[in-house]
Amino acid sequence: MARLLIVEDEPRIASFLAKGMTAEGHQTTVAGDGIMALDLAIHGSFDLLILDIGLPGLDGFEVLRRMRDAGSELPVIVLTARDSVADTVTALEGGADDYMSKPFSFAELVARVRLRLRQASSSPPGEEVLTVGEVRLDRRTRRAIAQGKEWDLSAREFVLAEIFMTNAGQVLSREQLLEHVWGYDFDPGSNVVDVYVGYLRKKLGADAIATVRGMGYRFNR
Repeated sequence: MARLLIVEDEPRIASFLAKGMTAEGHQTTVAGDGIMALDLAIHGSFDLLILDIGLPGLDGFEVLRRMRDAGSELPVIVLTARDSVADTVTALEGGADDYMSKPFSFAELVARVRLRLRQASSSPPGEEVLTVGEVRLDRRTRRAIAQGKEWDLSAREFVLAEIFMTNAGQVLSREQLLEHVWGYDFDPGSNVVDVYVGYLRKKLGADAIATVRGMGYRFNR
């Protein structure tokens, strides 16, 4: 059973989410404004946050920014009526782990919650800095140290780098990486993995991630 914080200012939607997630076996807490949400996210004990953007007090973007600035690594799924590319980028670059637009499929939301919880539970406990060869990844700050520089990583770059480094030396297929990093956002034919591998190579080093022809990618030790 996971502990979910649901932040939604529309009572009908908040009640629907709470009842649905409770039926899925989760323990739920609901907050209706940004100020309460920020306090609970930082000081409470939760496994995942479902965060609306249009909130009174503080909007969801500001809640997310302040959470990450405070060092919170709580997984966040942004749920909002805004569906522009700019808002999607703002949420993901601000530290969100996933993004869904209203109206949404509850079954899909449940699937994404399960995916993010599985990802969070797979991180080795107590290991705040991953080190593989010349590359270091700080889980607290979501930054990488490589090629003599410190690099800020976007939310997706960070998760992709973390998966590569925790499985260093193993070949990971594009399908595996799509499932673990993007979940249900992209179809198997998407080239988004290749694009983000290119982003990481620029920051972590061209030789850090090897292409294994016909199979996928491998992070070099």
